[in-house]
Amino acid sequence: MTAPGPSAPPFATAHTRWIICALLFFATTINYVDRAVLGVLAPTLRTEIGWDDQQYGNISAAFTLAYAIGFLFAGWLIDTVGTRIGYSLYLLVWSLAAAGHALVGSAGGFMAARFALGLGESGNFPAAIKTVAEWFPKRERAFATGIFNAGSNVGAVLAPALVPMITVAWGWRAAFVITGLSGLVWLFFWWPYYRRPREHARLSAAELAHIESDPADTPVKISWARLLEHRQTWAFACGKFLTDSVWWFYLFWFPLFMADTFKVDIKNIGLPMITVYLLADVGSVAGGWLSSFFLGLGWTANFARKRAMLACALCVLPVIMAPHVEGKWVAVWLIGLATAAHQGFSANLFTLTSDMFPRKAVGSVVGIGGFAGAMGGFCMNLGAGWLKKHTGNYDFMFILAGSAYLTALLVIHLLAPRLEPAKLDAA
Repeated sequence: MTAPGPSAPPFATAHTRWIICALLFFATTINYVDRAVLGVLAPTLRTEIGWDDQQYGNISAAFTLAYAIGFLFAGWLIDTVGTRIGYSLYLLVWSLAAAGHALVGSAGGFMAARFALGLGESGNFPAAIKTVAEWFPKRERAFATGIFNAGSNVGAVLAPALVPMITVAWGWRAAFVITGLSGLVWLFFWWPYYRRPREHARLSAAELAHIESDPADTPVKISWARLLEHRQTWAFACGKFLTDSVWWFYLFWFPLFMADTFKVDIKNIGLPMITVYLLADVGSVAGGWLSSFFLGLGWTANFARKRAMLACALCVLPVIMAPHVEGKWVAVWLIGLATAAHQGFSANLFTLTSDMFPRKAVGSVVGIGGFAGAMGGFCMNLGAGWLKKHTGNYDFMFILAGSAYLTALLVIHLLAPRLEPAKLDAA
């Protein structure tokens, strides 16, 4: 093991953990570009491939089902092999799967490609959350999580900015190939730079002491069966099930909603999507900052996290009116406010895992919660396809979207009223 040396450059000695956070941000950006490409192209592919709304719901559900299945194993794998190896493997798989969409031309082919992409992308958040738990003290984790989670919104912004231009110039297949394979560039930065804090040669003794300033965790190996015995695990999983389903709905159905309701096509979908996800980007950082600010005032983690989540949940409610407004930009701003609030809520929800569990268990808990969230997305996508085909409108989906966060916060509070750390024994 190489001890961190005091002779490293001043920037590195003071800010190595934030360089790690930046790498997490870029990985999450790539992750969301790759998953968002299909949503941007959905109106075009619906015409060119010939699928109906129910088939598109099934294609979207194939991704979320695979994402859910992948989450069952991603947390365990990341905890077992570590974030350096695990993150690299998952990014390689999802990049190749994203590019592989260019090889298919039917609804069934897209279902297979989306399933492969979902398996690969399931590793991003377990790896990123575990990295934050390893590299940041508790008081900085919500802010660090908010920063890397903002990459999801940047990715969702880049996709509508780039994909229409690529598609107009070279066709929709090129859009999948270029965005998919470009993710491999990240590996050239991650692999040589990333180590755990005590193994990182550029980390100063002072920064290492700062990272390890929280009380040490009990060194135990924790089984999933043991984790599922705790209400804290179910609090996180239920929160993810209820709220992630809404995010999946926005990600995959927003372009179709705009096309069907306001006649927006691929040539002018870019600015509405960019607006929505830029607002979401602000919400991600602001939500993490808000609970950290409350902690700085001396509030307990329980009070700070839940008050921040309540503020976010209240900001979501107006989105219920999105299908009934007159102008497209009113709908864009309502959905943008809701996505901002979602990301602020999500940053704090992720941070609850490191509030309630030791570092050794964080990856597995995030994996369990990610499975629940992806299953919520699976149900939402199947339901959205069926409802759109049979009702011809989006009303009920937006009612669910508006009410999900207050419901989730209530469930979390009932299951973990004080955010007590889970009492875990060796299993």
